[in-house]
Amino acid sequence: MSPHPRIHAQSQTLPGSEAKMDPPAEMIRDGYRGAGKLENKVALVTGGDSGIGRSVAIHFAREGADVAVVYLSEREDAEETKRLVEAEGRRCHLIEGDLAEAEFCRACVAETVDTLGGLNCLVNNAGTQWVREDLTELPDDQWRDTFATNMHSQFYLAKAALPHLGEHDTIINNASVNAYVGPDFLVDYSATKGAIVSFTRSLSNQVVGRGIRVNAVAPGPVWTPLQPATLGAHDPQWLEGFGEDTPMGRAGQPSELGPVFVFLASLDSSFISGQTIHPNGGMVVNG
Repeated sequence: MSPHPRIHAQSQTLPGSEAKMDPPAEMIRDGYRGAGKLENKVALVTGGDSGIGRSVAIHFAREGADVAVVYLSEREDAEETKRLVEAEGRRCHLIEGDLAEAEFCRACVAETVDTLGGLNCLVNNAGTQWVREDLTELPDDQWRDTFATNMHSQFYLAKAALPHLGEHDTIINNASVNAYVGPDFLVDYSATKGAIVSFTRSLSNQVVGRGIRVNAVAPGPVWTPLQPATLGAHDPQWLEGFGEDTPMGRAGQPSELGPVFVFLASLDSSFISGQTIHPNGGMVVNG
């Protein structure tokens, strides 16, 4: 099979299932060798049941970290992430619930610290989107829900995590190339991702003096369950050749994102804060 198989028309329903994706997504490359870059660290990864979040959890575990994984309701996917993390010889604690709720976000941090013994890296990865091609038809509730899940959760979690973080610890926020491209059918989603970029810059300036680094990742098109559950649900044909409009001519795999998060979580990026990394297949965003 090609290392980057072509993606064809398909659809799912939210929140999406990793097990139903065709072709399956790649989570970690054969031959990726851990180097102890996160040895004995504890990470909290939201949306870690599938997609980019699952890849991050596996890569962190291979680098020596224990991982708490937050997921909405996809129990089967979450259990598979747990199995994969534990296969790396590390602990994985699953937390189920809705990150749009402030109290749940605070409970996630407290439960991670209580169960795994601390917190060194917060990965704000969870997000959602719905297609609306006309702003006048975008429901007020959808606007609020998109911000609650994608943006407000990052504020709640960072606020709760900061008292537990110290020198060399990190917060990594998942933004999107869409913050810069601004697709006309994802206005609310793109707005949240732009807010995340600015939130990252400002929070970094606030805490970098304490030795805490805050950065963002802005992926281009990556093959995750969010795509068939949103773009595909709107029109399955939208996924025919998904990602082929990038300069590389293909979508990214979660396996190509996990190492980016390892870099930002480790001392390899010790002089980087307030920045946004762009793994997007060569798209120029000037950001």
